[in-house]
This record gives sequence, C-alpha cells and structure tokens, in this order.
Amino acid sequence: MTVEQNVLQQSKAQKHQQTFLNQLREITGINDIQVLQQALKDSNGNLELAVTFLTTKNAKVPQQEEATYYQTALPGNDRYISVGSQADTNVIDLTGDDKDDLQRAIALSLEESNRAFRETGITDEEQAISRVLEASIAENKASLKRTHPEVWSDSPNPYDRKRQDSCPVGLKNVGNTCWFSAVIQSLFNLLEFRRLVLNYSPPASAQDLPRNQKEHRNLPFMRELRYLFALLVGSKRKYVDPSRAVEILKDAFKSNDSQQQDVSEFTHKLLDWLEDAFQIKAEEERDGEKPKNPMVELFYGRFLAVGVLEGKKFENTEMFGQYPLQVNGFKDLHECLEAAMIEGEIESLHSENSGKSGQEHWFTELPPVLTFELSRFEFNQALGRPEKIHNKLEFPPILYLDRYMHKNREITRIKRDEIKRLKEYLTVLQQRLERYLSYGSGPKRFPLVDVLQYALEFASSKPVCTSPIDDIDASAPPSGTVTTQTIPSTTEQQGPSSSEIPSTSPVQRSVIHKPFTQSRIPPDLPMHPAPRHITEEELSVLEGCLHRWRTEVENDTRDVQESISRIHRTIELMYSDKSMVQVPYRLHAVLVHEGQANAGHYWAYIYDHHQRRWMKYNDISVTKSTWEELERDSFGGYRNASAYCLMYINDKEQFLIQEEFNKETGQMLLGMDTLPPDLKDYVKEDNKRFEKELEEWDAELSQKVQQEKLLASQTPRMPAPSSAPVQAGEPEYLEQPSRTDLSKHLKEDSVRAITKALAEQEDGSPETVMQTAIKLEYARLLKLAQDDPPPECDYRLHHAVVYFMQNEAPKKIIERTLLEQFGDHNLSFDERCRNIMKVAQAKLEMIKPDEVNMEEYERWHQEYRNYRETTMYLMVGLELFQKKSYMEALLYLIYAYQNNKELLSKGLYRGHDEELISHYRRECLLKLNEHAAALFESGDDQEVNNGLIIMNELIVPCLPLLLVDETEEKDIAAVEDMRNRWCSYLGQEMEPNLQEKLTDFLPKLLDCSTEIKGFNDPPKLPSYSTHELCERYARIMLSLSRTPADGR
Repeated sequence: MTVEQNVLQQSKAQKHQQTFLNQLREITGINDIQVLQQALKDSNGNLELAVTFLTTKNAKVPQQEEATYYQTALPGNDRYISVGSQADTNVIDLTGDDKDDLQRAIALSLEESNRAFRETGITDEEQAISRVLEASIAENKASLKRTHPEVWSDSPNPYDRKRQDSCPVGLKNVGNTCWFSAVIQSLFNLLEFRRLVLNYSPPASAQDLPRNQKEHRNLPFMRELRYLFALLVGSKRKYVDPSRAVEILKDAFKSNDSQQQDVSEFTHKLLDWLEDAFQIKAEEERDGEKPKNPMVELFYGRFLAVGVLEGKKFENTEMFGQYPLQVNGFKDLHECLEAAMIEGEIESLHSENSGKSGQEHWFTELPPVLTFELSRFEFNQALGRPEKIHNKLEFPPILYLDRYMHKNREITRIKRDEIKRLKEYLTVLQQRLERYLSYGSGPKRFPLVDVLQYALEFASSKPVCTSPIDDIDASAPPSGTVTTQTIPSTTEQQGPSSSEIPSTSPVQRSVIHKPFTQSRIPPDLPMHPAPRHITEEELSVLEGCLHRWRTEVENDTRDVQESISRIHRTIELMYSDKSMVQVPYRLHAVLVHEGQANAGHYWAYIYDHHQRRWMKYNDISVTKSTWEELERDSFGGYRNASAYCLMYINDKEQFLIQEEFNKETGQMLLGMDTLPPDLKDYVKEDNKRFEKELEEWDAELSQKVQQEKLLASQTPRMPAPSSAPVQAGEPEYLEQPSRTDLSKHLKEDSVRAITKALAEQEDGSPETVMQTAIKLEYARLLKLAQDDPPPECDYRLHHAVVYFMQNEAPKKIIERTLLEQFGDHNLSFDERCRNIMKVAQAKLEMIKPDEVNMEEYERWHQEYRNYRETTMYLMVGLELFQKKSYMEALLYLIYAYQNNKELLSKGLYRGHDEELISHYRRECLLKLNEHAAALFESGDDQEVNNGLIIMNELIVPCLPLLLVDETEEKDIAAVEDMRNRWCSYLGQEMEPNLQEKLTDFLPKLLDCSTEIKGFNDPPKLPSYSTHELCERYARIMLSLSRTPADGR
C-alpha cells in the first residue's frame, strides 16, 4: 500500500468516526466531543452501547466549557470542523423519563442507520441530501400535472424567455431548489472555478475503475454540471432548467422524506463531490508527485490551534473549508471572528504552571476563496423546534484578515490587550455616563441635568401662601349665594350667545373651574407647583447653587461622552495601520435566506467584478442591484431576510476573476469562445432548438393573422358613409366603432355645439359653422381639462380630448380627433348636421400624411382605450370588494394595477391614483389570507384543502406583484404579515396530516421568486356607454369617500 493510499484510508476512517460522533450528538443532545469519543471507545464502536452509556444517570459529563476548548486539538476530526465555540445547537435532548421507550427507539434507529450505511456506504448526511433532491423533483413533476388555473404563468411566447444581449442567465426553480440556484450561481461567477468545471474531462480509465457509489454519483454529476455551466455561458434562453443535474443527484440516493435543503450543508457536499471527481483525474495525471486537487487548492485553508488544557500546552494544525461563525451576540463580522479565534483564558497561553484552559486559532494558509457560514439557526429545547436568529450582523465589502494570521500573532496579541484595556475603561465610562443620564433611586429615573433644571424652575416659581385646596375653595361662591352661572350646556361649551350674558356686575359672577368640560385653566390658579415660603436670600443662594451644579454636570457629561467617542474611534482604527491591511479579501457573493427555520427562500447577491456592480440572482430572475439593497436584505434585523453564507475572495489573486485570452491573438475570449468544443456543440444544439421554437411561434402567429384576414373577407360588411376606416378589435363598450370611439354621449355634445354655432352664424356657410362648432367644443373641453374636480368626477372619461389635453398631446392629434368627431356618420340624422359632417369628412381627406403622424395618432387613441379599460377594471373590482366578493375582486384589481402602472410610466395624468388601487389590491389579499387561515385552523379536511387552494391559486401567485417594487413598504409589510401568520403555525400542536400539508405549502409561500410574465385570460368586462361609465365610476368613488379606507 502506498503512502497516498494509506493517507486516504486514514481519511476515510476519520470521516466514518466523525459520522458516528454526529449520530451520537443528534441522539443524546451531548455536544462534548471528548465525552462522545470516550463513549464510542468504551463501546468498541457499538453505537447502541455508546448511547446507553451516555443516557444512563451515572454517565459522567466533564465540564462543558473546559472540554470544548480541546475539540480541535483532538485527532480524528473531519476537515469540516466546528471551529471556535461553534457548538451544534440543532440537537434534541431525548433523555426523558421513560428510559425503556428511549432505548427501544435508539436501538431501532441505530440498527436502521447502520444497516443502510453497511449496504450503501452512504452517510446520514448524504441521505438527507437525497431526501431533499427527490422531494424537489417530485414537486417539479407534480407542478406539471396541476390542472388548476393560476392567475398568471410563464408566457407561452418564447420571446418572453429569450435572453437579452449579454444579460446573465437565470436558473429555473424546479421545486424547492432555490438553494441549488443560489450556490451554483455563486460558484459559476467565480471565473477560475467556471474554467475548472468547463475544462474538466473524465479520466480515461473511468470505465476500468470499480464502479463504486461515489463514481456512480460524481462522474455523471460532473458531466451535467459542465452542461449546465455551458448553458449559463452561451444559452440564448433567459433561464435554463437544471433538472438533469438535480436528477443525477436524486438518482444517487433513494429516500421519500421531504425537507428544504440547507445551503451550507449542500455546499459542503457539493465541494466534497467535486473534490472526489477532481481527485480521480489528478491521480491519473500525476507523474510520481503527490497529486494536487484544484478544489482543495481553491477552497481549503489551514489554521493553527494553540492552547492549554489543564496546564498542558498543545498545538495542532487543522484544514478547513467553510468557516462557521456564530451570529448571536455579535454586531459585525470581526466580532464573530474574534470570538471564534479566541476561547477561554488566553492569558494562560503565555504563562507557565497555569491550571486554566484556553486556545487561540491562527490562520497559517488562507484559501483563495474563503467562505463563512453564519449560524442563524438554533434549536429551542423548550419548544422542541429550530428557530431562526434574526439579529443584525454587519459585514464589509473588503475584509482585512491580517489580525488573524499566524505571522502577525505577536502584534495582534498586543493590540488585543490594548483593546481589552480600552473596553474595560469604556465600560467604566459608560457606567459613569449612565449615572448622569439616569439619575434617581426609584423606578423612574431622569437625566441629572433635567432634575437640576426642574428644581431650579420650582424654586423660581411665584410663591403661594395658601394651599392649593384653599385656593380652589376660595374661588367658590359663598354659602346661600345664588349665581347666574348654571349647569354647563352644549351651548355654553361652544360659547354663550349675547342674549345669555348677564347684566350683573363681575362681582356677582364667580368663575368656576369645571374639570372635563373646560379646557382653559382659570387665570388665578398657578401653572406649576411653587414653594409656599421662600425668602429672597434663600432663593438667591439656591439659584446660584443649582446654576453652578447644572453647568458642572453638563460639562462632566460632555467630557464623558467625548471620551467614549475617542475610545470607540481608537478601537475602530486599531488595525488600520499599513501592516494590518496587507491581506484584503473582497466580498464576492452573499447567500440570503428569507423565512423561518423550517421553511424559506434563498437567493444570492453576486458582485460583477468587471462591471463593478452587484447583481441579484433570484432563480430565473437576474437583475441589477446595489450595496444598499444588499445591506437591507442581508444584514438582518429587517423583515425575515438575512445573510446565511458569505463568500470572500483574495483581492490580490486576480486569476480568480480574470477573463481568458486567446494565446495567439491576445484578444479576450467571451461567451461561446470560452467553451471547449464538445460543450460548444452542446450549446449550439440547444440554441437551435430554441430558435426552432421561436420560428414555430412566428409561423403560428402568421397563420392566425391569415385566418383572421380570410374570415374577415368572407364576412359581409355594411358600407360606411364615413371615409375613416373602422378599426378592428374595438372594445365592447363602444356603441359605434369609429376612430374617435364616438358614443351617444359624444353625439349629443356635437349636436349641442352645432346648435350654438348655428345660433351665432345664422347666415354662415357649413364650413364656417363647422369651424365655430369645433371652437366651441374645444373651449368646453379645455375648461374641463383645466378644472380640478372631486375624485368622483373624472372628466377624462367624458372625452378623449380632455385626456389628450391633460397629457399634452400634440395639437395636430387633438384637431384631427375633433374633426373625426364632427365627421362621424352618426350626425347624418338631419340636414344641418349632415352638411357639417360632410365638410368635416372633406377636411379629413385633405389632410396630408406628413401633416399628422398616423402612427402617433393611433398610439394616443389606443392609450385612451387602455385608460378606459383600466377604469372599468378598477370600478368593477371596487364594486366587488364592497360586496365582499374578494376572490372575484382580486383579479380585476390586479389588472387595474398592472395596466395603470404602465399608463403612469408615461405620465402623471395618464392613469388613476396608484395608491388607491394598491390599497384595495392589498386589502383583498389580506382578507383572503385571513379567510384561508381560518379554514386551515378549522381542521376539517375539506375546509383545509379549500384554504390551501385559495393560497396556492390566488395569494402565492400574487405575492411577487407586491414585492416587485421594494419602495412600497405597505405592500412588503402585508406580505410579511401573511407569511408570519402561516409561519406561526410551525410551533403549534396539530394533526400529522395538517403538519404535512403545512410543510409542503410553506416553501411556496416563502418562495416568491417566480418572475411575473403576464396574465392568462383577463376577466371579461361588461359593455358601458360613456354616460354609464361616468355614472358608475362616480357612484363607486363617492361610496369610498363615505367609508374611507384604512391608511388613506
């Protein structure tokens, strides 16, 4: 056996031992590695016997705080070690009262676990991955079979799925696989990692090697990962489907359990699989030298653990991959690192004959890619379930790691001692400041400066010789005296009338202070309490003392605050000298988790090093982002989103992010040019399939147009006297389809204008009368456009020209619109109007194509039709909302909001009040969510299913609409309320079938990453004339003003 084989066997044995230790920890709830190893040793590797030792009452458990210091110094640790004080918190204490039941459960669990491991060689951790992957594929297949119509879905139009220029390609969520997308995109955007994967070729001797479980898993997975990376590079699709890569992982393991995968656990296993795959290749290509694994070179570093245990010094070097950090109790990343690098009494490390224990960690070799796991989940033993830590934790875009390097340990120790001394002094100053700011011995405390000021104000108040009670009594009328003051009435509270004012003298009328009915204090009562007896000399001495004391306290408080600020600044700058900024690491990716411990959604922020900007990778959606958005979503303490994993890269190692160059021409290689020949052919084939899909779509559209033309040619049409062609596809609410959308209401306006013009121009020609009529109509519409009507009266609905005027349409558009109004064939009912109509039609024919841009004219009229349609969606939606038909109202309000948003993007007066529509859309969702939750709480199977149908088919698809605009805080808060309502059920007792349905549903509620493509069939609108539309709109808006909405 070679040295390398021996090392490999030892590594496998250590991993198996670590697996047994993990099982013991999960079953018993004991975190002490030393105790677990001793139990395993005493039981000769028998897990059942080891658990018996640990769970008996006589089991001796050493002090936790001493044993944990020694963890990393013990042999046999896996390279994914728990660094620093990283105790596993996700454990359950099974040491209950019923020991027999406990032992039987443990025996069955261990027997099943051991049998599975012996048969397959797969650890429990790997089986957990299997369960997730299988659940993800099953969810994806189930979603394809759903027949329930959804509010919207991916558009069948392939042009909506076409990649725009060089925009990054997204990854489709194939069922609870947002964790997969977040990790893969983060790694793909490391150009060196991308090159390693793309240029990986399976070993030539792969067919001759023993086909063990790892090779069945690793090599096919590497093939599919290469294909996936190639599509991310050169696909013409907006997003690609990773199902085949996920299928490979699923097929490698068999399980039926379902849960959502943990990002850090998946990253651990992914890098492990990649390492194994590259190890096979490295061993094949070595020339007598120790093979170098590029995955190890890229992601693994080493640190030195130096410590003292009960007076005995130890020193041990450990390899690490992802570095775990505790979040709870720390405010920024450096505080987390400091806590992880120092444990116990570090003074004992530098002293002799000390019985104390402690250890320090020092990085000896940092990997080019350094990943920190932020431990945001902990197990609540009291509630028996995991909980997420939402505390805020800041981290910098550039992280300097000099203070943690072994070569800098002497200077770092000096600086740490200085910081410790400063913090101790800082504590004293803060306590002193607290005494100034919270003065007093009772439960209520006040700033001492204010206390002295209050005392000064009291002493300076005007002395009063009588007691407050005597003062009030003195103002009452004498016994037996009849006054003209009566019991106060409503009229008195508003003020007496002139007839009620008595004519008696002021002496006869006493002023009575009426509590609760008179807010003005009588002038003869003192405004503040005051000393009853104080001499001028006493007041002078007291004022002098209080003034002096107040000034002294103000100066002392200011001095303490300035000292605290100086110390904070000194601590912040402690590591800013040149020698401590030589190891910069730049933040490359942030993996974010939103939700609770049991369910949630993952996405990633990844830095584009060449464009120098942040990008947000949220499954199929890839958008530009900012550091401010990243801070809000990643730091925590805001909503339920926070960073779960941080990926930093060595800022001096440019090969990590450097593009490839052609060796012959020296030109940069981009896109397809970076792919090996086999992958280039693979991507070309996929792009051909997509292009064929585009061609088929174009052919289908062309065929539909031809069929419509053929159908139109076969349909007999009545000849129209108007020269203006009838536009196809007019909305149903138009009585006479013409270019001006003329209705009976507009015909009456035209006749009214013609009648006035004839009265003014009795002997005028038809042309003169028409010009006068148009001027009168224009003046009327201009007045409507300039008025400021109440919300229930929207003059834009009365006439298109009012809409055009308010939105500053070109004058030629308005003139032609009015000409078409007076040239419409509806005016041919009498001789006078017919003559005007003919003149207007002749004027229309005389307009040359270059005088009026007909495309622009059509756009304005189409926009007005869209405005009327949006109004009807809003009106019907609000009517249904008032009838409490929330399901029906929701779809109308969604269309109203989407169409209105598009209108408002072109101008402020082109749509309706966005806040109004947003409010009622939000209220619809909240009321439906409340109804669905009530159905779920009923526990009845049919009711529960109905509630989940409401959530899955109405609410979940609508949530992205509320989250798409992140400046709408009310919408975001509403989404959080809905999510929290359902997440609150996680800690409650319920039937197993309800728990299963809740577990299946929650990821869908928390995963709101599906890109909004458009809606399926919009709701049908009834036909309204202009008069009916204006009347119903006014009625619904008036009813809203009588019952104002919350928050408006």
